[in-house]
Amino acid sequence: MGRILAIDYGRKRVGLAVTDELRIIANSLETIHSKDVIEYLKKYTLKESVDCFIVGEPKQMNNTKSDSAKFVEPFIKLLQKTFPSIPVKRMDERFTSKIAFQTMIDAGLKKKARQNKALVDSISATIILQSYLESLNYRSI
Repeated sequence: MGRILAIDYGRKRVGLAVTDELRIIANSLETIHSKDVIEYLKKYTLKESVDCFIVGEPKQMNNTKSDSAKFVEPFIKLLQKTFPSIPVKRMDERFTSKIAFQTMIDAGLKKKARQNKALVDSISATIILQSYLESLNYRSI
């Protein structure tokens, strides 16, 4: 069974998270510059089996696309073109940055560490992936 890889796409940085091989646990993978993400994923998929990409879908409170969606849509098309055999699914990413920030506070990180936006993006990708895994478990009940 291959891994599931989550992507929190941003104009500057991309947070990545991945499951273990059994798809039980979501782990933060890395935060990279957005211009390098496709090349990074090419290298990663050569080393590891990835069965699915989960991309955070930016939405507003009324469930419509947010302004950030205009940057995510072209990325998803490029992802699908580059990896035609790996399905791309979307997952609502509302509140993930706020949850990530609160997670950092709860973990006792100092204020300076909480200002690390790359860490926030990485935690956000993990939250997106964990939410996806929970939605799979909910469907199987």
